[in-house]
Amino acid sequence: MANATSFPLIPALDVLAFGAHPDDVELSAGGTLAKLSHQGRRCGVVDLTRGELGTRGSADLRDQEAEEAGKIMGLVHRENLVLADGFFEENQENLHRIISAIRRLQPTVVLANALVDRHPDHGRAAALVARAAFLSGLVKIQTGTPNHPEQPWRPRAVYHYIQDYDRTPDFVVDIAGFVNVKMEAILAYKSQFHDPLSEQPETPISSPEFLEHVKGRATSMGRPVGFKAGEGFESARPLGVDSVLDLF
Repeated sequence: MANATSFPLIPALDVLAFGAHPDDVELSAGGTLAKLSHQGRRCGVVDLTRGELGTRGSADLRDQEAEEAGKIMGLVHRENLVLADGFFEENQENLHRIISAIRRLQPTVVLANALVDRHPDHGRAAALVARAAFLSGLVKIQTGTPNHPEQPWRPRAVYHYIQDYDRTPDFVVDIAGFVNVKMEAILAYKSQFHDPLSEQPETPISSPEFLEHVKGRATSMGRPVGFKAGEGFESARPLGVDSVLDLF
């Protein structure tokens, strides 16, 4: 997994998911990314922080867990921008870091944290990424180096995955057949989620009941649209279709 000072050059991504913390993406969009990867799409994740304020584990351990989770989901790229967990702000420095990531990875679609959620980092990350996705298309914003400037790039769309709060999605992705992969990726974070052998302090997400909640959320998200399991997303702007017959 690359960090903020090591950026390999790779072909453009189909989907790039941002997460305020390692495990945000797995919990809320892990099935979506696993399905896309299985279909041959190029997917990547950029974690904004190392989750260093988490009660359990450590930043170094979560780096290792994130790398393993990425392999399970079939990612072609993962990196961490090393912003300050709990304290990152929507400022020029942080915007430039995210703009640089978008320009280097050239995703068609960006996924970002929930617009409003229990953890204050989630909504802040949502706003930060959405703003950076727009600014990354402006020619007069310069990133990279004078010898290797990064070219402007604006994703076609930014969608926000639903996290802790129950929110009404604008669309739901069918992840039936990929729930087990999603759960395997989540469980790669052994320091954070239920492990009967762990001696770490208990947290709201370390109980077996929380994992059942995650699976139940997938079932309940899919049910209204006729899927056995789904992941929900919100869009800050209207979604366009060629025909009403494309909707179901």
